Amino acid sequence: MPQPEQIETLVLGSGNGGMFLARHMARSGRRTAVVERRLIGGSCPNTNCLPSKNEIWSAKVADLVHHAAQFGTMTGPVKIDMAKVLKRKRGMVEEMIAGALQEYKASGAELIMGTGRFVGSKQLEVHLNDGGTRLLVGEQVFINVGTHASIPAIPGLAAAEALTNIEFLELDYLPQHLIVLGGGYVGLELAQAYRRFGSRVTIIEYGPQIAGREDEDVAEEMIRILNDEGIEIFVEAEAHRVQGHSGKHVSLLLRTPVGEKTIEGSDILVATGRTPNTAGIGLDAAGVELDARGYIKVNERLETTAPDVWAIGECAGSPQFTHVSYDDFRIIRDNLAGGDRTTNDRIIPYCMFTDPALARVGLSENEARGQGIKVRVAKVPMSVVLRTHTTDEQKGFMKALVAAHSDEILGFTMIGSEAGEVMAVVQMAMMAGLPFTKLREAILAHPTMAEGLGSLFSNVPPRLS
Repeated sequence: MPQPEQIETLVLGSGNGGMFLARHMARSGRRTAVVERRLIGGSCPNTNCLPSKNEIWSAKVADLVHHAAQFGTMTGPVKIDMAKVLKRKRGMVEEMIAGALQEYKASGAELIMGTGRFVGSKQLEVHLNDGGTRLLVGEQVFINVGTHASIPAIPGLAAAEALTNIEFLELDYLPQHLIVLGGGYVGLELAQAYRRFGSRVTIIEYGPQIAGREDEDVAEEMIRILNDEGIEIFVEAEAHRVQGHSGKHVSLLLRTPVGEKTIEGSDILVATGRTPNTAGIGLDAAGVELDARGYIKVNERLETTAPDVWAIGECAGSPQFTHVSYDDFRIIRDNLAGGDRTTNDRIIPYCMFTDPALARVGLSENEARGQGIKVRVAKVPMSVVLRTHTTDEQKGFMKALVAAHSDEILGFTMIGSEAGEVMAVVQMAMMAGLPFTKLREAILAHPTMAEGLGSLFSNVPPRLS
């Protein structure tokens, strides 16, 4: 057993929140160490958020070129070079990693590459990637281990060596027929991107609709958009058996409401959810308890069941977005300095980067109904926004939820070009507690996508008596 080393701030996992916390604590003069198994900076810059959006943008360019004649630009034959798509993505990742390493060096935080396992209260045994073992004892410990793609227990799926987003984003070839298991964020984004690159694409969703957390009208609009691009979608479809090998030939037996159906394809992408990376790292030895789903139990201050141990980001059950992990860091940072911040009542935005994008902040109609909250609903198609007539991006709609008996904005959803940017306007209004009438009466630049907010909020029904 190696001699224990005393560390004032010990962080397991270098994802976004843990990375920023480590740098902050090191710059504050505390001896800080970060233990990272493989992905410097976590999954976002390496395998998830940024790499997928990089390839999605390449697919957007491909789509624009294919439709160039619509805008008066004539082109010759178009060819997709997936090796160059991959090279562009890898170049971005390498740049991100280099930047992260430079920031670690500048902050004074020690980055230790190895696999950590708790062997006692705030004691972490690290098996170094280049050999050897270190025993680190933290004064304060922060767990930031993230999640990984879930693989459903479908007979034959493991033997078929189905791809997760990690392997999928390393492909240097174009699948002939891509079968996507899962109709959530990852599945829909990558399905559309690879259809635009030229693959035939089939999406299989076990639940009653794609984009399962959204209202029915959102799911229906997304199906129309994806169907128009030639993507085949099955909902309420259970994959009963898989045969073959992804990358060569695969066959899926589906059970659907209208009977069994066999889907033949070349590659399988599994995008059916995430599992926390909490198994096998000795959390019981550290006194850190898990919930029924395997996430670390935390309170509203992100404190675990063990004294002086916190959890950050996805492994703590926080919404699975990089911007939320960063806010987790800010909550912990401020509380360590004597503040009293919590995760309660956060207004968390999110965006699915299909084209057009889906963005939402606040309540959906289903959520309001489930919580017994009476709302007024306003909805307009994107075609009423004059900017869309200049860009031919008229698919989608805007929808707002306003309190039934006041003018408080409770939620906003948009499927449309620049949805994430428009959503931010509404989010700022919600954070400031502005009534919807302020957006209705605002002078918004013409012609912009945000200008549509005037039309949207002009359609809010009268208050309920």
